[in-house]
Amino acid sequence: MNNIKNIGIGLLLTAGIFFTSCSKDFLDEEQTNAYSTAYFDTPEGLQALTVSLYGNIRWHFGFEWSYGNTLYGTDEFTNANDLTNEMWNTYDNRFGPVGASAATGAANGNATNPNALWDEMYYGIASCNTIIAKAEKVITDTKIRNRCLAHAYFLRGYNYYRLVAQYGGVVLQTTPIEGVVRNYERASEEKCWEQVISDFRQAYSLFEGEVFTYGKGVTWTKATAAHFLAKSLLFRASERNDAWNAAYKDADLKEAIDACSYAITARGPLTPNYSDLYANWTGVDCPNEQLNEILMAAGHNADAATVGRFGNRTYSYFAPQFSSFSGGWVRRGVWIGSMDFQRCRPTEYTYGVFDHVNDARMWKTFRTVYGANTVIAPNPSGVKVGDPGIVMILNTKNDNTYDGAKFGASVQAPTWTDAAGRLPEWNTGARQTATTGTLAVKKGQYVPNSSVLYQNGVYVAPTFKNQPICNFFAGINKTECGSRTAERGDSHRDVIMARLAETYLIRAECYVRLSQYGNAMQDINVVRARAQWKAGENRSYYNDGSQAFKTNPLNTGTSATAFTASNLDMNTYYLSNPTIPVTTAASDLTLKSFPNNLPAEDEAVMAKVGASTDKERAINFILNESTRELLGEWQRWETLSRTGMLIKRAKAFNAEAAPNIKVGKHELRPIPQTFIDGLLNDDGSNLSAAQKAAWQNPGY
Repeated sequence: MNNIKNIGIGLLLTAGIFFTSCSKDFLDEEQTNAYSTAYFDTPEGLQALTVSLYGNIRWHFGFEWSYGNTLYGTDEFTNANDLTNEMWNTYDNRFGPVGASAATGAANGNATNPNALWDEMYYGIASCNTIIAKAEKVITDTKIRNRCLAHAYFLRGYNYYRLVAQYGGVVLQTTPIEGVVRNYERASEEKCWEQVISDFRQAYSLFEGEVFTYGKGVTWTKATAAHFLAKSLLFRASERNDAWNAAYKDADLKEAIDACSYAITARGPLTPNYSDLYANWTGVDCPNEQLNEILMAAGHNADAATVGRFGNRTYSYFAPQFSSFSGGWVRRGVWIGSMDFQRCRPTEYTYGVFDHVNDARMWKTFRTVYGANTVIAPNPSGVKVGDPGIVMILNTKNDNTYDGAKFGASVQAPTWTDAAGRLPEWNTGARQTATTGTLAVKKGQYVPNSSVLYQNGVYVAPTFKNQPICNFFAGINKTECGSRTAERGDSHRDVIMARLAETYLIRAECYVRLSQYGNAMQDINVVRARAQWKAGENRSYYNDGSQAFKTNPLNTGTSATAFTASNLDMNTYYLSNPTIPVTTAASDLTLKSFPNNLPAEDEAVMAKVGASTDKERAINFILNESTRELLGEWQRWETLSRTGMLIKRAKAFNAEAAPNIKVGKHELRPIPQTFIDGLLNDDGSNLSAAQKAAWQNPGY
């Protein structure tokens, strides 16, 4: 096990793990207790502080903010019936610098405050500043010193990247603070990007190639720094900064391409099977967490003593409220992999942007079938444990198969197969595998609840609900975790924060901005080639991280029965594509031209957002491809803000965000009022109202 995952979080909580020699992996050293800040004036203390930097990134996945400030209010996700962070999605009058509470109209006390990211990022930056300031004086071994500095520059660059991406210009504090300081200056966004890029350049130059100093697959390397250097250069060259970035663009894009090329060469090729990144997660520290494609991850394990301040709660946020709309037939528990907190509901765009027939990512990502794991009386239809309890058909707008069918609670399904019974019935024998068996709903079988995306060409998915707002949708499986030992316990799987497929898309976008469309298409096609069905694959096979329950000590008795019943290893591919014959043939997603003559699903988006020039079409296609490849991977809001497409795409595709989102305001987050109110002038006086207003972003 990689002991880096045992490191607690915090500036003063250190791991006591030392670089004892260049050849010995210091992860094997023993954890010790915390020390005073004087410990950081020793080589051992400064090295331990370096290791503790990995704890800071766990924060991003520890609570409701994980999706609130990254996924809500975009084209991909909207809120379901749970309204904890509704204001981050709707941009209503509760969204502002003060933050929302139950007293000010929030649904509960868990709403994300704008100061959450601000405070935690500066917390990590303070640790980095200490390392950078002390390393030259404290550590005499050049290799060890450079390792410490590489990590400190990287995390400082990353934390400032997150701050500037959200808030625009922020306070640049690059030296340790002595005493209490309450008088700061806000740097321009241009100055902030200069600092971010400088830090990533430093880290890139100091990392020792792909030397996994802290354990393979978990730690940051030169490729990690290269990836984020490219992202920051691309951000500076993008539309949000067009008021001042003209002098940087060409050089930034060329440098970003070089940085991407290093990462791609050093860590390629892509993992062959998309499912290996997320769906095939089998348990704590499994081999799938060590894939070369993964450039950065927040590490977690099953040791409760080393969780630190923030565990992994991401499994809670993507599943629909299955226990409610199923009528209790599908109960939640540790065996099912997720809590049905119904936070992130996919939009119509999110379903529609996929090629439903040829893109394997759709069916390896969306969970469309749940098995009944209990029997609810009375039961005149004879549904048994292990029968389908929830079925979601993800058909397309031009499909008329289900126009006259009844969906919802406890319906019979006589029309879900064609007249010849072409679609096969449920296989009640051995569980299927990725290459054997093809399963669908049995003709005439009752299902406790079912839904469809389209009937009569109308998007009817939001009408399936038993709450005021839709709580019935296909969730995504990238965070499912059957390793939990309590229903509300922390997940033990790592959270991927950067991977090589995104690097390809970053490089493709840089090529687009330099009008090198052929090179861009080549990179895009690398990503799409992995997304194709491979010969021999069973297109109706589904799995996810719930399978980790098989190695869970709770996997006995009724819990084991519930696991088997809940997780049926199947999707609704053939029900959703009712004219497709059963096949295990390979598919083809290769672009033949770019940025014109695009696939139909992309042309529909171009028409909706009014993308007409080659550049507009190319960038919007990459945004579409990012949805298909990176859906739910904690960065959509910043990507849309960067490209100047946040307002347009949210208005086009997010019905809840559309009425309130405004140009000139919502491209940036509000500066936290708690920070502004704590500022003082040089003479110790409070800031005037005008001074406070000058600190705030436009419109707040």
